[in-house]
Parts: sequence; C-alpha cells; structure tokens
Amino acid sequence: MLLRWFIVLFVCCALPWSALAATEIEISSPGEQSIPLALTEFLPSEGVPSAQISGELNEVLVADLDLSGLFRFVDPGAFLDDAKLIGLYSTQVNFPQWRMLGSETLIKGTYSLQGEKLIVEARLFDVVNRRLLTGRRYVGEPKDVRRMAHAFADLVLKELTGEEGPFSARIAYISDKSGDKELWLMDVDGKRPVRLTNHRSIVLNPDFSPRGKEILFTSYRANNPDLYRKEIYSGKEAKVSYKQGLNVAGRMAPSEREIALTLSKDGNPEIYLIGTSGQVRKRITDNWGIDSDPSWSPDGSRLAFVSNRQGNPHVFIADIFSGKTERLTTRGKYNATPAWGPKGERIAFTRQEGGRFDVYTIKIDGTDERRLTFGPGNSEHPRWSPDGRFIIYSSDKGGNRVIYVMRADGTGSRRLTTLESDSRHPAWSPRW
Repeated sequence: MLLRWFIVLFVCCALPWSALAATEIEISSPGEQSIPLALTEFLPSEGVPSAQISGELNEVLVADLDLSGLFRFVDPGAFLDDAKLIGLYSTQVNFPQWRMLGSETLIKGTYSLQGEKLIVEARLFDVVNRRLLTGRRYVGEPKDVRRMAHAFADLVLKELTGEEGPFSARIAYISDKSGDKELWLMDVDGKRPVRLTNHRSIVLNPDFSPRGKEILFTSYRANNPDLYRKEIYSGKEAKVSYKQGLNVAGRMAPSEREIALTLSKDGNPEIYLIGTSGQVRKRITDNWGIDSDPSWSPDGSRLAFVSNRQGNPHVFIADIFSGKTERLTTRGKYNATPAWGPKGERIAFTRQEGGRFDVYTIKIDGTDERRLTFGPGNSEHPRWSPDGRFIIYSSDKGGNRVIYVMRADGTGSRRLTTLESDSRHPAWSPRW
C-alpha cells in the first residue's frame, strides 16, 4: 500500500500544568518573539547507538522548527553535561544549566531499536518554570524516523501556539525527473520523493481532496487534457472529466461532493461545477473572456478564479449560489493562479511585472496587498500549507524550475527540490 505510515502515536503524559505552562510562553506568529530553544541529541535508551537515527531526528526537528520562524536555537557547542543525560521527566532535568545558557525551552528524547521496531520518546520542557509541557511515544520502523520527527515538530507548534504544525503533511508536484512530466509526492522538507504516475505524457495541476485521500490532476495521456483522480494509498486512478477540449485545474469542494474546473467543451474556457463522477452540475461563469484556475473558499460558498473579461487577466471572486462576481485585483496587467488561504482571510496569487512573475497575497476585500517574492526569475503557482503559516511555490531563479517554501509573510524561503530536474505546480496536502 503506497506510503502507508505504520506509526502508532501514544500520549505519554497529560499533565494538568501543561496548559498553564504553555500560556506563559505562548507565541502566535514569527517575528512576534523568538523563543530560545535547546535541542539536544536524541540518546539511545538501550542497545547500540545509531548515529543515523539520532542525526535524522535532529535534522528534521531543526529544519521544521527553524522554518517556523518562532525559535532561536541555543548553540549546541555550549551545552553542558545534562545534554548527555537521559531526561524524560522534569525531575531528571538540570534546569539551572539550561537557564544559565539562556534557554527557555528544551527538547530531549531517546530512541531504541527492538528488532524491526523503532521506539522514539520525545519531550518538550519549559525551562523557566521547570515543567514538562508535552511528550509523545512513537512506535514504527526505522524507515519512519523522519515522519516521527515531523510529527513531534507539529506537536511543539501546537503546544506553544495553540495550532498544530503542517510538517506531517505531504507535497504533490509535477517533475520531469523520469523524462516526462509526471505526478510526484514528497515530504514537506523535500525528502523521500515518490513518483505517483507513469503516464509518459504531460501531467499538470495536482490538487488534494480536502481529506487528503485523493489527488486530482490533468493529464494528456489520451491526447486531450483530461481530469483524473487518484487514490494515494491504493494507487487506483480514473478519469473524472474527459470532454473534448480543456478539463483542467480541478479543485474539489470542501464538502468533497463537487469539483470546480475549467471546461472548454462549448468553445470558450469557463468555470463549471461537476460531480465527483464527472457529470456537469452547474456553470459558474458565462462570458466572452477566458475563465480559469478556480480556488474554493474554506466554507465552500465562493470561488476565486482568473478572468480576462475586463481586458487583462485579473483575480475575481464568484458566489456559487447567487452567481454574483466581483473583481479582486486591480493592479498589474497579468494576475494568475489564485489560492484561497485556509483561514479564509487572504488569497495568494502571482502577478507579472517587469517581465517576471512574483507571488503576492491580498485580503478578500481587495485591501492589504503584499508582495512576497523578489529578485531574479519567475515565482509562480503559490499554495498554502493547511495551517496557513507557509506558502509553497515554484521558481526558475536558479535555472530549472524548482519548488520552494516560505513563511506566509515572505521570509525564510528555502529550496525543496533539486536543480537537476524541472519541478512545478506544488500542492500541500491536508494533515494526515
């Protein structure tokens, strides 16, 4: 079964003081404050030490928590002897040592290999108040070590901000690594890429179903841009819409009962709603212009899309019940690929100015427009993480087009895919 994760998550401690301790150092967004964090090396609780396991746990946690922009890491070179001691309970931690180093939070953990089973214990401590904030016990196989670390990073963010992180999700994208433009899946840090299709053609515009069990995408496999749906775990796929002409940019509604997409079956590209088996249910747009790239609002009542009905391509918002349509963007001559944020407050999109595309966000009332990317190359196809903290996009600033991730304010950009192949059209899955 494709990509099934056989890890059992156990709550190791449910402490009555954890919520109190969390509120004393709670943060909500990067830049608001930076929490000093000491991340110690995970130690073997029994058996032979494994540099690979401890190294991967540390690598993932550093990358995830650094990307959040919420932490300032204490230099491991300054760690004292407590860093080499197992301390899964507050009574076992030398808090004065960590306070002396300026740390306010501390992560400690252990691992053990029992045959083919890997057990990881991870803890987050409040150094100031000498308390254990949260902890988990993860049981799986050695190949699951990175998923365990991503899961704990998610838990750390939830404990300190009130909302779980997005690091246990996956990213779908299109890559020509195999020689054709195929659908791939990778971890949010760019690791463990897996090819999902073998169409030996052009595959475009992937998007996850709201529960993350399926991916919609367009493929030219049958010499027409047809819409497919694919079950992630079983690998089963089927055509959903294969009308003559365009069947592109399929986006499943939050209810998972309908799909918005662009069809050109009547000659002009328009936005339609179809059922999950492909039958047309409703035509959303009807004008002379080209309407494309629909994106659902989180409540499923509206669609953002691109249209050139008033001249240049701009982002519009349509109410799917009343049919009322309003223009959102007013600047620039070419605006494209809108993506409605999971909080419902902002929409990301791209704009071409000065001969290149950059990523922007804007409030849904048309105010507070912000440019997020700068510099050489084209930055396109922005998509949000499920918690709204991050945006993924593709850029060709290094030559080939590759996938990048950044914080939602445009800071902290980092490359996820290699420069050796062309990667584009990223989509972030819901939490699994």
